Amino acid sequence: MNEAPAPASLSSGPVLLAWQDHVATITLNRPEKLNSFTREMHAALRTALDHVEAGGARALILTGAGRGFCAGQDLADLDFTPGRMTDLGDLIDSHFNPLIRRLQAMPLPVIAAVNGTAAGAGANLALACDIVLAARSAFFIQAFVKIGLVPDSGGTWFLPKRLGMARALGLAMTGDKLSADEAEKWGLIWEAMDDPLLPEQALALAAQLAAQPTRALAAIKRSMYASATQTLDAQLDMERDLQRELGQSQDYAEGVNAFLEKRAPRFTGR
Repeated sequence: MNEAPAPASLSSGPVLLAWQDHVATITLNRPEKLNSFTREMHAALRTALDHVEAGGARALILTGAGRGFCAGQDLADLDFTPGRMTDLGDLIDSHFNPLIRRLQAMPLPVIAAVNGTAAGAGANLALACDIVLAARSAFFIQAFVKIGLVPDSGGTWFLPKRLGMARALGLAMTGDKLSADEAEKWGLIWEAMDDPLLPEQALALAAQLAAQPTRALAAIKRSMYASATQTLDAQLDMERDLQRELGQSQDYAEGVNAFLEKRAPRFTGR
């Protein structure tokens, strides 16, 4: 009997991809530029995400190489020549918005391990992930106002919903840094921790989630995000439909049997 081929990895280039069992780790890999985005890096990240989905990952970690998570858009990759300036709307429509939508829609938990600077679109890339862990030296900054722009990559959606309008407007209008500790206190992220602990804690959390019933996690993610735009009636109907579907899954049967037999469940994601 032939074994399934090993999932694809990326060991060089602007985006790296590594695996540990069913956990995939994507590392933005332009440390000399604080992992700021270029079109090349966007393309590499799309390829990495394709490999994650094709490889059967049950949890994904997104992090950055070096001293930064992501500093947003690399301005050196844009054209500022009068009459030929880069259309930022086109750039967002073709690169950033599809990325944010894809992370939110992926049927597996996505963990951001923020290891340093998370600025502009880089900050909102982290917020597009399901659970955000951050090193204490990390900070989040909506730097857009510093160059006369509005927060993009979901910033105007994530911030008010997580922080309330007062804090969202304050961060967006001042462009002030928000430390990892303050971000945790404000409820913007899940947890801040000492810098050396971040990689192992992110991997431990990802491994914990990868051992859970994958379809249930995907349904939790889908329903939680849907609640931002649905009425209570619509949300109740969605819960009913998802529960009906999950109630026929192998993982549900395994969970119930494990509970009755007083043993640890062995979920398979089916």
